[in-house]
Amino acid sequence: MRRALSFAIVAAIGNFLQGWDQATLSGSLTYIRQEFRLEDEPIIDSLINTIPLIGAAIITVFSGALSDRFGRRPMLIISSVFYIAGGVLTIWCPDVYILLLARLVFGFGIGLAVAFVPAYITEVSPSEMRGLLSTLPQLTGTTGTTVAYDVDFGMSLQSQPSWRLLFGGILFLSIVYFVFTVFFLPEAPTWLVSKGRMEEAKHALQRLRGREDVSGEMALLAEGVGVTATELPVEQESTGVKDMNMPYRPKRRIAWVRRPATERSLLGSVLDPVRIRWKRRASNEQADVEKNPPREGESYASDDMYTPLLSDHGTNGGGDPKRVILCMEAVSGSQKHCVLVIPEGDASETDQCVEAKASVKQNETHNQFSGINGVLYYTPQILEQAGVGIILSKLGLSSVSASLLISSVIFTLQLPCILVAMRLMDVSGRRSLLLGTIPLLIASLLLLVLVNMVDLGAIAHAALSTVSVVVYMCCFVMGFGPIPSIICSEIFPTRVRGKCIAACSVTAWLCSIVVAFTLPLMQRAVGLSGVCGAYAFDCLVSLGFIFFLVPETKGAVMPP
Repeated sequence: MRRALSFAIVAAIGNFLQGWDQATLSGSLTYIRQEFRLEDEPIIDSLINTIPLIGAAIITVFSGALSDRFGRRPMLIISSVFYIAGGVLTIWCPDVYILLLARLVFGFGIGLAVAFVPAYITEVSPSEMRGLLSTLPQLTGTTGTTVAYDVDFGMSLQSQPSWRLLFGGILFLSIVYFVFTVFFLPEAPTWLVSKGRMEEAKHALQRLRGREDVSGEMALLAEGVGVTATELPVEQESTGVKDMNMPYRPKRRIAWVRRPATERSLLGSVLDPVRIRWKRRASNEQADVEKNPPREGESYASDDMYTPLLSDHGTNGGGDPKRVILCMEAVSGSQKHCVLVIPEGDASETDQCVEAKASVKQNETHNQFSGINGVLYYTPQILEQAGVGIILSKLGLSSVSASLLISSVIFTLQLPCILVAMRLMDVSGRRSLLLGTIPLLIASLLLLVLVNMVDLGAIAHAALSTVSVVVYMCCFVMGFGPIPSIICSEIFPTRVRGKCIAACSVTAWLCSIVVAFTLPLMQRAVGLSGVCGAYAFDCLVSLGFIFFLVPETKGAVMPP
């Protein structure tokens, strides 16, 4: 859907700004040190790098409850305001302390963008393309980093480079981001329904889907949060519960969503399960019903086989459906339906919500300790040892220019890999991509250990080091880069999703701070081989954790 894609792209500008800021700071540090004479101030020099992480962690702590109360869109607007303020302070800064304040403000904007851009995109996306659109933050963030490194490289070739001009680009894009979030983006309909604002949710869905008839999705959202008939728009109150195939159990809230395995059919991947009408196919569906008769306390309503599956909700006010089975005709006879069970949350955290939060926190922890920051830190050193720096120096490039060019090339190579991941996210699934890419992360890290412990010759060392770095970076952005945030945005109930996402994001930022401070210590203590070996071990642990504990969320209807 073009409309859904356009809204997702606008929201993901926040991640583009994050990537731009990261690369701009990296390319400007040399000139900042010279202007503010920081060569003998290692603490301040370190704070310039780490204070945005601290700011991101601080703002995320308070943003979760605010997001659940005021919505996702206001968080994106506030993020753009922080970006603007940070850009203004950076361009103006007369001394290093104002620069530190600017970095802190940038951290506030980054924290909100990283936490709530994926959440917003997840909530506004159709389920059949939610994985694709939710990978956009990774794509835009990497694109922003690549473009900024290209600009940094061009600036380094000048006789008198102006690092403030680079941050001026962030200021301009931040203003554009603010305008779009205020005047273009609608609020997430899932959040609006959770607040009982049904008319606003309907209008938001109509904008997102580009059509007037959104009764199917509205009924699905309404059923999920237990909306009564009086809260639904008038045009949805027509036929009542009898037209829905809706077994329910009064004492436990569980949403059972039956969906087809569409990965073997291109047509199946574009069908909207909410809009499909009920049709029993051959004898398999009947056999399923016969093998699984209603349990005590459950009843099955009639189905006229022509009414849209979710076009209506109960109008008598007395029904309180707690479970809904969504069925649709398979695209081909060989396709098998599968069932996904999602526990629904109330306003307070349920046991399932606590378990989900623990699972995502561990996933975010493994993400940070899998070695991405270490590989980024060591990439110039690794490639210089491989002889790349010598080749570039023969072209007349300074060491700074050569480093920026190398970084630009590496991030450029990641872009096609992210596009492949976007295509596979709703086909292979999130869990499958993680299980497929983590072994390659382990192999590339172990290869780096090998080439730094064994004398393989100059040519072999150069080739294997370069291949290891490129493979690691490309596999990371296909799996561990985007997927933890996607899963985090999908598995929590709407009423507490902001708080849960904030808690998981704080975990990620704290782990990132730990890695940033411990990496130089590990480098001095155990060297490059020891660091890569430790990261490989963590990847191995995360592989087992994901295999046994992380669920697949591809195509799942999000718990309202």
